[in-house]
Amino acid sequence: MKNQNWTREQVMVALNLYTQLPFGKMHKGNPLIIKTAQLIGRTPDALAMKLTNLASLDPQITETGRKGLSGCSKLDKDVWTEFQGNPETIGYESQQIVDLLAQEDENLSDLSSSAIPDALLPSYFSENKVANAKVRVKQSFFRKAVLSSYENRCCMTGLSEPRLLIASHIVPWSENPHTRLNPKNGLCLSALHDKAYDRGLITVTPDYIIQVSDQLKEIEETPFSNSYLLGLDGMSILLPRKFAPMREFLDYHYSTIFLS
Repeated sequence: MKNQNWTREQVMVALNLYTQLPFGKMHKGNPLIIKTAQLIGRTPDALAMKLTNLASLDPQITETGRKGLSGCSKLDKDVWTEFQGNPETIGYESQQIVDLLAQEDENLSDLSSSAIPDALLPSYFSENKVANAKVRVKQSFFRKAVLSSYENRCCMTGLSEPRLLIASHIVPWSENPHTRLNPKNGLCLSALHDKAYDRGLITVTPDYIIQVSDQLKEIEETPFSNSYLLGLDGMSILLPRKFAPMREFLDYHYSTIFLS
């Protein structure tokens, strides 16, 4: 008989899937849930139910009228609280566990940190191979969580080609280690808008409004610049279905990095 009590490691796997899967794909018929459930000794129905339990703890879900299940265990709440308080550690730990599962079964390769090409990750690497491997896992977790939240669409333009999308940090990676893996510190942007955001030429206000720097407004107006840069000024971003960007992070970028 299978143990009915979930272990912390199993809940960590569920948390990782919650960050990676779009809200509409957290169901027992999803092949990734079926295979993951088999590897952790749970049924697909039980794993899908655990994901909806976690959803009930996510304000971004409940405040928009969607509901998860209300039967959260103390362990569910504890793991969720740990993740909210220390996403750097919990996000990394959960991805390590899932990476090991993906090594057992290639059907889970899409969940693995190794599934993301290096070209789609920031270049924060050093000469230390061990440190590089750890950073890569962390960056992969962050990218998966952010792109999943925005359903693989640039929040400024709606572009939906994953190879052209970047999980942009609102508070830069180098500024605060505690925010590096927090999905609420991320925006899904096209490569162009990621670069402009990183350089402070575009920002998103705490009210989710795009502002374009006066420095960028000095460029020659062309159909391209009007459609994809200057024309964004004053528009609202497309909000994610999970992990809405924290206003304090947006305020940091707006007040510190943006070249007003």
